Amino acid sequence: MQHKLNRVHNLLDENGHVIEAGWANEPLLHYRREDVKVDHNRLKEWDYYLIANENYGIAFSIANVGENSRLTANFMNYQTGEQYTDSEMVPSNPKLLTMPENPYETIKFETGRVKGTYIRDGYKTRIQVTFRDFFGKDLIADIDLDLPKSDAMVIVIPFNEGKEMFYYNYKLNCIKPKGICRYGDTEVEFSHETSFCVFDWGRGIWPNSNTWYWGSGSGIVDGNDFGFNIGYGFGNLDAASENMLFFNGKAHKLEEITFHIPKNSFMEPWKFTSSDGRFEMDFVPVLDRSSSVKKGNYSSSQHQVFGKFTGTAILDDGTEIHLKDFFAFAEEVSNSWQ
Repeated sequence: MQHKLNRVHNLLDENGHVIEAGWANEPLLHYRREDVKVDHNRLKEWDYYLIANENYGIAFSIANVGENSRLTANFMNYQTGEQYTDSEMVPSNPKLLTMPENPYETIKFETGRVKGTYIRDGYKTRIQVTFRDFFGKDLIADIDLDLPKSDAMVIVIPFNEGKEMFYYNYKLNCIKPKGICRYGDTEVEFSHETSFCVFDWGRGIWPNSNTWYWGSGSGIVDGNDFGFNIGYGFGNLDAASENMLFFNGKAHKLEEITFHIPKNSFMEPWKFTSSDGRFEMDFVPVLDRSSSVKKGNYSSSQHQVFGKFTGTAILDDGTEIHLKDFFAFAEEVSNSWQ
């Protein structure tokens, strides 16, 4: 059963527990750090952008995760299979970084090696990142984002492991990027016509160990803006899933999605099936952005796999959207805080 949130109120009550679990098309609930009643070092707070075309992809995440603040950058060349991931991670310090309590405020993260800003102004966002000595070269990006005036994916879920735990997540598809990324001598241009961007904003208190599955894509199908967000893996999903289609700015809610990941290799073909029959896809990978991180009490294993989706998605009114080699990604990520 999917419960839709339809009124504005605080995310957490006076005890720091989720007031109302469910899904929405906009971030209706107010996240306030002061309402979290457990050690704030347990908070996970991030703002993540992925910008890609069929040849290259870049991603940036500014985050407070436990006792650390960080800026993580990814650079991917889908033609050659090259992929690089690095993080500038430092002890949390409010003077360096305080994550905003909503998705609309400007963020800045700066150390001697890294400078990153998300400059936000209404339906415009500008991403500027300079990451020195990123695998021996400088990574520099200056990207303007046009945010669509459209529905988004929002979920609020609790955890069975403790009433103090929650996950508040807002994802926006079909963002139009325009700008330049330089990595050493390589210059990549992203344009509205050939590129897409997804924004992932998350806040929460989680169990010490977790694994999630997420997939996302945006593009043009028969002259229409189309995107999807799919995922599952942790938390109590009785009230909501994050599975949605987006067609010309309108969200279409899906039920359960299953990722059928090959056991032998993430680079073998995948399948996606749905409990309501509205998202049936084959997926042919072209690159596995894999990484393994261990620092202090934190460890992570990531497989973010980019490739081409072929299959059928069905809108609320029964309209069938047929995808053929639609470029997108799906991932399996495991995290642990000990």
